[in-house]
Amino acid sequence: MNPIKIGMIGFGRMGGFYLEQMQKSGRWEVAYICDVSAESREEARRLAPQAQVIADEQIIFDDPEVAVVGLFALADSRLSQIGKAVAAGKHIIAEKPIADSVEREWQAVSLVEKAPLFSTVNLYLRNSWYHNTIKEFISSGEIGELAIIRVCHMTPGLAPGEGHEYEGPAFHDCGMHYVDIARWYAESEFKTWNAQAVRMWNYKDPWWLQCHGTFENGVVFDITQGHVYGQLSAKQTHNSYVDIVGTKGIARMTHDFKTAVVELHGVTQTHRIERPYGGKNIDVLCERFAQSIESGRRCEELPRFRDAAVASEYAWKFIHDARTHDLPAIGDLRTLQQIRERRRTMKNGYGLLRKRA
Repeated sequence: MNPIKIGMIGFGRMGGFYLEQMQKSGRWEVAYICDVSAESREEARRLAPQAQVIADEQIIFDDPEVAVVGLFALADSRLSQIGKAVAAGKHIIAEKPIADSVEREWQAVSLVEKAPLFSTVNLYLRNSWYHNTIKEFISSGEIGELAIIRVCHMTPGLAPGEGHEYEGPAFHDCGMHYVDIARWYAESEFKTWNAQAVRMWNYKDPWWLQCHGTFENGVVFDITQGHVYGQLSAKQTHNSYVDIVGTKGIARMTHDFKTAVVELHGVTQTHRIERPYGGKNIDVLCERFAQSIESGRRCEELPRFRDAAVASEYAWKFIHDARTHDLPAIGDLRTLQQIRERRRTMKNGYGLLRKRA
């Protein structure tokens, strides 16, 4: 089939990831790359010489040959772009969150759910092989009834002030992925919660948060997320896992951002599986979206805008709940400045902003 023409809006770190995967796929033609930054446009010309590199996004919406728009700029621009895409009859791939406030996210959901178009959002954990392997094991009955979902993701990661402007503090910008995956496992809606957070380095927003609670079906959860894990340690490390407890068995996963290890302990089966981690799984997202467009049938595994809005809303609810409790400030802004300065010159690290050529 002919490649699917896409116009990309926003060519920062995530835009670069999408371009790389679409160029590898063969199923996509990146017709346009739009960015308001002259530096980003220059980088786009270098990496995608066949694409038209522009500063005016309206050109993409006005081109009838563009079937899909990719929304990879900051969240404050997305609701307007989603409205333009729906009006122009274009399918949508969006980064999360799908807007810069909960109210506007639900407006975006309303727009796409009324339109005869395909749309999806990059809730990348749903596209990972390891979470899908665990969920299939749960569905087989090997661990009995699902009872407890424990999710942890602590890395050095983005420091405060490095790129969260419209995406919120760490537990919203990054943590909404883990809010979403807990709900995905539970197949239920959140019922109760209690959150505790810390304002590391005396920053205005909490940069570590732990929340526990229940789903409507009785499943219990705890989620821990923070970009605070050894920011100035000589050799950086992280702690990331999912731990699923059933009435009869367990399933768990850890990774080192290169290899993921899944351990399954069921009543009749025991498995240990090691495979490449898979990164943001953008290749899977793009493949499923291309299949949906070509077949005219939505791939059910694709995350929906509604999923992103729910995850975002509850991430904010957990943050607000933490603010109603004791919210200690530990450390000082001088240490935060040291962290920022170190990350500016690091060549290998966690969540580093893309360096321009």
